Amino acid sequence: MSNFRLPGLPVCVFLFLLTLVYGPTHAQNKSPNVLKDGDRVVFLGNSIFENEFQYGYLELALTTRFADKGITFRNLGWTGDNVWGEARSTYTNPPTPYEHLIQDITQAAPSIVFLAYGGVEAQEGQAGVAHFKDGLNKLIDKIESLGARTVLLSTIPVVSSDTSQHIDARNADLELYSKAIADVASQRSKQFIDIYNPVLNTSKKADIIENTVHLNETGYYYLADVLGKAMGVPYDRVTSTITVAKPTPYSSNVKIATDGKDNNAIVRFVVTDKYLPLPFPQASSWVGNDANVVRVVGLKKGYYTLTAGNEQVVTASAKEWEKGVEIKQGPQFEQSARIREMIIRKNELHFFQYRPLNQTYIIGFRKYEQGRHVKGLEEQNILIKWLEGQIILHAEPKEVVYELRKLD
Repeated sequence: MSNFRLPGLPVCVFLFLLTLVYGPTHAQNKSPNVLKDGDRVVFLGNSIFENEFQYGYLELALTTRFADKGITFRNLGWTGDNVWGEARSTYTNPPTPYEHLIQDITQAAPSIVFLAYGGVEAQEGQAGVAHFKDGLNKLIDKIESLGARTVLLSTIPVVSSDTSQHIDARNADLELYSKAIADVASQRSKQFIDIYNPVLNTSKKADIIENTVHLNETGYYYLADVLGKAMGVPYDRVTSTITVAKPTPYSSNVKIATDGKDNNAIVRFVVTDKYLPLPFPQASSWVGNDANVVRVVGLKKGYYTLTAGNEQVVTASAKEWEKGVEIKQGPQFEQSARIREMIIRKNELHFFQYRPLNQTYIIGFRKYEQGRHVKGLEEQNILIKWLEGQIILHAEPKEVVYELRKLD
């Protein structure tokens, strides 16, 4: 088909007709918005972002894969929200819900905003598409007026085996709104990230959605990987191969350590990952095949234990080592887990700062009564900024020295 052309038809006209038939290139094919030094990333949308508070995977993935950029994050996700900010009508006007939404964005001072809307609006079906696109465009206009870039995310599917929930019809509407988002992204030259299909495909392999519509810990683990790949920095699986031979072991892609070698160690080698790995979700029985692998060739029959810092990482037979053993724990995972804990703590502080439980009395229309407590909320910035500094400081992977010993 690619070589077919009507006789006598100029090439330029033929290419123009092809464009009319097949349409413009999808927005997701645009070059990714690679994060820049000092970027302030804002996650803005509905529950897809608010529920992420308790897991921290999305921020962790971007933090560690852009570890040298000093990036900071603000999560403005709000369950049930739409492009008009209607879920933010938590206290009497003013401000209006939309003004509340705009205030939240402005105060976050973004340089790049990830927008995830459409899941709530899709309940309106075809009749609501035009209104949704109008609101989405208006929101992008506001973000642009702040000098920030925009990345648009699709909706995610609903998943359930309960036939009474009319899953097919609901997902048809969600796909319709994903297309509307992609259309807006294409028209405005914005990056569009399809998360609908990756989530749907992964849901067939692992339990990643709860209550039909919300991602669980495992779901966010996989969504973080999708986001990283879309931003141009996938965490590629790396295989380190070592050959045990006389007089010394050797490797083409791993540094063999000879200084201070333990006499009981078969081999001692040094690894520095390009990116810190994401800690594996605790509840998942399936995490794919994205763990790094160590192969050791030339071992005598028996079992061998890999250690790092005198802590056991994994034990396997000589035959298994020769095939390759996945590394799913160790110092890199511990370092990443500590960063994740700081991210979750920092986001909790920010959540209760911009959404205080008694906001009507502190920042709302009755702030004349308890507005003095705003100072206490502002003072949380000290802790938030300290945690941000610690997150950035520890985001780059450290060198790890491994030792392989034979079990007695």
